[in-house]
Amino acid sequence: MEKLLHYCWKHRILPFADMRTIDGKVVDVIDPGMLNTDAGPDFFNAKVAIGGKIWAGNVEIHTKRQDWYAHGHNTDAVYDNVILHVIRRGESHREGMEIKTSEGRTVPEMEIDIPEHILKNYRELIAEDSYPPCYRIIPNLPKVMVHAWMAALQTERLEQKTEALMKTLSLLNGDWEHSFFVALARSFGMGANSDALEMWARELPVTAVAHHRDDLFQIEALFFGRAGMLDLSNIRDKRKDVVAEDKYFSRLTTEYSYLLHKFSLPAPMPLKWHLLRMRPQNFPHVRIAQLARLFHERRTSLSSLLECKTPEDIFNLLSCGVSEYWERHYVFGKESLPNTKHLSKASANVIMINCAIPILFAYGRFTGDDSLCDRAIDLLDTLKAENNTITRLWKNVGLDVATAGDSQALIQLKKCYCDRKDCLRCRIGYKYLAEKK
Repeated sequence: MEKLLHYCWKHRILPFADMRTIDGKVVDVIDPGMLNTDAGPDFFNAKVAIGGKIWAGNVEIHTKRQDWYAHGHNTDAVYDNVILHVIRRGESHREGMEIKTSEGRTVPEMEIDIPEHILKNYRELIAEDSYPPCYRIIPNLPKVMVHAWMAALQTERLEQKTEALMKTLSLLNGDWEHSFFVALARSFGMGANSDALEMWARELPVTAVAHHRDDLFQIEALFFGRAGMLDLSNIRDKRKDVVAEDKYFSRLTTEYSYLLHKFSLPAPMPLKWHLLRMRPQNFPHVRIAQLARLFHERRTSLSSLLECKTPEDIFNLLSCGVSEYWERHYVFGKESLPNTKHLSKASANVIMINCAIPILFAYGRFTGDDSLCDRAIDLLDTLKAENNTITRLWKNVGLDVATAGDSQALIQLKKCYCDRKDCLRCRIGYKYLAEKK
């Protein structure tokens, strides 16, 4: 209920006709302040008039009066600038209790009601099992409001991805080239092998690999060796003999042993690769072979990505095949029909949306180059929307989902709002709560 009180205070859903402190002074909320999502008072920089005197400072909101002491605010100097303590009307409160700061100052208090229709709508949203829970009002939402919220969610998702990229950049000592390769490898995992490919790329000795960039065979030796795929002990027993007799596997193993010694590399970390219930085109062996070819042809450099202006430019950058051996194999030791294994348009779009475009946005934020951030957003608005369970559900309830920017916004909405039942921070949720039926 405390979050609902925050909602009512933030959006000024208050009984303005009769607002008084517990001791009878008239209260006028001039500015409710800014909601604080971190530690400290609930609202910063509020402005209220109490008994005709204007106060500027912070506001703390609780369900019950005694929560002030239960949470230790009376001994915390962070709360000394609280100008008003707001509590819910109708809850049991301990009588005769004054709210004091650590300095001994008495804080004025006011009780507020949660309007009945707000409470009813909120309970409906929280109890609704269907997704999206606010489906009933979607067709009637103002298009301008929906467009503005989708744009905000799209940027929020890019900012979230930027934060994750910054963590990788920090782990890699500020190396943007390596960070881009890690992000690229993760996106090549297509979900099932994304974590493993990210860990593999992060631990990859890219400086050592760069010494042999002109030799695709040596790149593959290092790539597959560091993935643990040249170690027979990592291969299922029934396939060991077949793989051991594979001449290309043996050549790679010999070459990797030489390079391991040359660069004094440690043993690779153990990684878990997934192949079950997966299209062969997405097997990790194929993805690593494609990444090796991209690295060999110098298509994994950040500067190459920064030169891309259109989705076609990015597709051409990422579109490459594999070495001759991998044109006839999906795994070691098992020959298949010839296939160039070029990255499909659908896969390239996924990689663009989840890697290339976020990298452009993150690098723009990092360097202060707004044109890169704008380009990233424009690219998302150029690509068609992703077709997945989330986008289909929103389309079914009447929301227009046209671009990749829209689909990314809806993914953000589901993961960070709907799944968490955080309707009070959602603009669609606000419309739902405010509706009087």
